[in-house]
Parts: sequence; C-alpha cells; structure tokens
Amino acid sequence: MSGPQELLYDIPSAVIALTLLAAMLLAMFAAYLIGGRSHRNQSEEGRSQTTAVQGSMLGLLALLLGFTFSLGLSRHDARSVAVVSEANAIGTAWLRADFLPEDLRVTAKEDLRRYTRLRLEASEVPADQHQRRKRLVANAEAAFADLWAQASLNAAEKGGPAAVSYAASLNDMIDALGARDAAIERHVPEIVLFMLFGTFILSGAMLGFSSGLAGSLPATPVYLMLALIVLLVFMIIDLDRPRRGLIEVDQRPLAALLETMKPR
Repeated sequence: MSGPQELLYDIPSAVIALTLLAAMLLAMFAAYLIGGRSHRNQSEEGRSQTTAVQGSMLGLLALLLGFTFSLGLSRHDARSVAVVSEANAIGTAWLRADFLPEDLRVTAKEDLRRYTRLRLEASEVPADQHQRRKRLVANAEAAFADLWAQASLNAAEKGGPAAVSYAASLNDMIDALGARDAAIERHVPEIVLFMLFGTFILSGAMLGFSSGLAGSLPATPVYLMLALIVLLVFMIIDLDRPRRGLIEVDQRPLAALLETMKPR
C-alpha cells in the first residue's frame, strides 16, 4: 500500500525545523527594519492596532499549534493501537491453528511464522524506503494467500466449527493488515502544516515590526519563544513520521509474538 507522495514527507524533520527558524528570524529582522523606519511617523493609535493584531496572531498561532499537535499525536496513538490489534489477530490465528489436522497444522504454523516475520520486518523499514517496504508487504500478502488457500481447502473438504473458526481468524488478520497500513499512510494534511508555518513566519514578522515601532531590538524572551515554537514543530513532524524520526511506534507486541512462535 502506498499513499500519495507528499512534499514535506521526504525532507528530514531537523531540516524543516531549522529552515522554519531561519525564515522566522529573517522575517522578524526584515519587519524590524520596516518598523524602525515607521517609528517616528507612527501614531499612538497605529501602535495600539499593531499590538492588537500581534496579540490576535499569537492567539491564532497557539490555536493552530495545539490543533496540529493533537492531530499528530492521535495518528501516532492510532498506529500504536494498530500494532497491538494486528499482533492479537495473528496470535488468535496461531492458537486456532492447533485445531487443524496434523499435516495442515505444521504447514499453517510455518506460514504464520513467515507472515509475522515479514510484518515485523516491514515495520522496521524506514518509511522513506518505499520500494523495500512495498516488497515486504507484497511478500506478507503472498504468505497470507497461502494460508487462505489452505484454510479454504480444509473448510471445503472437512468443514466443521474448527475450520470456520480458523478461517475467521485469518479474515481478522487481513483486516488488521489493511488497517495498520492505512494508519501508517495517514499523516497530518500538508495544507495544515503549510498554514501553520505561514502563521509562524507572519508572527515572527509582527514581533519584529512591533519591536521596530518601539525603537528597541527584540528581547531575549522573543528568541526563547521562537526556539520553543521550532521545537514543537519538530515534535509534530516527528510524531507524524512512523519509523523515521526519534519518536517511534512500539513494535514489541509483534516481536514478542514472533518469539512465542519459535519451534520448541
């Protein structure tokens, strides 16, 4: 499964954050120079309007930042839940394979081990390695096709509650695969990120313009706020990039399941 290509997704998070910081500083100092030239000609009413606009823009910035962070965190949580759900679905199929006839049980368990190993390997591939991940997903789907063919043949020839129960567990497995891959491809919409970045840059410009009107350089707290904003942007982008950034989805449920599948 491969989602649409995105402009920001293949750019490292640190590069985006540092570029945003540079753009904010550039906008702030450019606006500071413009504000300094308007310092003598600006009326008190104009300065009050500038202060009001600056406060409104910072409020909008906080709203967008909170919304985007919540969106990125919810997608990260959804990916974590999807890993647990897939591990549970595979584990259920593994247990129900014990109800199969001896010859089919050995083959089914071997294919389930292979399927789980491929799913774990796919989860550890960096998300920007699209072709490798696509190949691993295709191999996992081929392993599932073998499992489904065996289950269908067993249900047709012998039938019974055990065969139906095993086939149902395989159906849950493929549903979990689709849900997990869909969660990986689901990101914060780029239009939201671009709007957020644009608001950051404009806010930096307003801070610089306000300082220029006041006739003083931006104070230290302004730079601290810019650094905090960039750090939050880095976290948002990192949360939105499974298997690529510093914040990763925990794959231990699948790894622990594969460990229990090893032949004794």
